[in-house]
Amino acid sequence: MRHIAPSVNVEGRNDFAKPHHLTGGVNVRRLLTGLAATVAAGALALAPQTALADASKPGQSMTHIKTVPGIAPALESAGVILYSKGAATSGVIGTSPGSPDGQVVFHVPITSSKGNVKHAGSTLALFNTTNDQQVELRNPVIDLKAGVVRAAVGTGAVATVFTITNAKSLKPTVKKENGIRTTTYTGARLALAPGVAGLLVTALGLPSGAIADGAAFAIADVTLQSAR
Repeated sequence: MRHIAPSVNVEGRNDFAKPHHLTGGVNVRRLLTGLAATVAAGALALAPQTALADASKPGQSMTHIKTVPGIAPALESAGVILYSKGAATSGVIGTSPGSPDGQVVFHVPITSSKGNVKHAGSTLALFNTTNDQQVELRNPVIDLKAGVVRAAVGTGAVATVFTITNAKSLKPTVKKENGIRTTTYTGARLALAPGVAGLLVTALGLPSGAIADGAAFAIADVTLQSAR
């Protein structure tokens, strides 16, 4: 019978030393092994030779989101893949999404930064290949002041899907060059908001408790560019 070791805390430490059995004989031993709640705002230094994702275009405001180590292969072992739709693009860092070093990176174009950072027309999706069930996080909005990320869940209402656990410590850096002003927020940590883990488990048809509430998810960076 396959196993999963279930708990990850909000600070990103893995507490999966003791596996437990799941019903149905599904082996998700590493499912969400590194899942600890962190999506962040800032500029990711992604090496071109390892990141198989499109880079942002010059002068384009962009949010970069990279899953924390362990999430992509753990999800893959349960048949769940991460991908993007619409304006967003995605790629893989490492050998493959299912390899131990695999991480998924999303490039999400920013459509407005007045008040909050908006990404209209972009969708982040989780798809369970074993049962064709899917969850879409559509048109995400980052509210740095409130320390949350909101998105429309599927065709439903907008809800808080992530909390930025280090929002209070995020500081912008500003660079002016060639007539372009670039403001970046780097290393913001995004955790699954309360109740979101249960929603994902139910919607994706995963075993109860497969995803820990408040688990760390990714590190994202926000880069805002404008004419000086």
